[in-house]
Amino acid sequence: MSEQHVSDQPAEPQVRVQGEPVDSYPEMAPEAARGEVRRVTVVGEEVLHRRNADVTEFGTPELSKLIDDMFLTMYVAEGVGLAANQVGVDLRVFVYDCPDDEGVRHVGHVVNPVLDERDPDEGGLEVENEGCLSVPGPHAELARAGRAVVRGFDKDGTPIVVEGTGYFARCLQHETDHTLGRLYIDRLPKRERKKVLKQMNEMKNDVFARREANAQALASGETNPS
Repeated sequence: MSEQHVSDQPAEPQVRVQGEPVDSYPEMAPEAARGEVRRVTVVGEEVLHRRNADVTEFGTPELSKLIDDMFLTMYVAEGVGLAANQVGVDLRVFVYDCPDDEGVRHVGHVVNPVLDERDPDEGGLEVENEGCLSVPGPHAELARAGRAVVRGFDKDGTPIVVEGTGYFARCLQHETDHTLGRLYIDRLPKRERKKVLKQMNEMKNDVFARREANAQALASGETNPS
């Protein structure tokens, strides 16, 4: 999911990592310091448009490496969430570093995520702009539940529950959708989807150039992911 400004954040927002509060946290998740930048897939690539495979082996170096790379790739691409199929990997995993509407920062990863069904009597839908790193450039208004709960596992197989409201709830829904082969534009009316794709074609080269510049700055030491 692409970055979006959230207003009225406190000067020193609380941070929750894997759903648990922490006293302090670096500017970027420590995983990013171990990661390598991968190419972000773009709408139309097959791995983005089907349900991905569940992770069946936990605690492996390969899974840890994937998550490290996903964090760094997300930061370079200026996103707040990234799913494994967005780096071409057919696994149901996503990472996130996303604020909610109260300015609380949420950081972590979820393996094999399952989104709780929304209680129709609890809150309503919120219509806000939404973007995607695999639809580089444009945003479009989309209705999402104002609260979301995702259940899954961490990379070691420990069950976790992550919940959020507002912008972070949108992120959780957006990234879980990715693991099921659905992009946000698939939820748009046909005409609006066509408009977004047209805008993407006009904007994507500038987005790719900015990501490349970010990656080069990182490699030269201008940016410290730790």
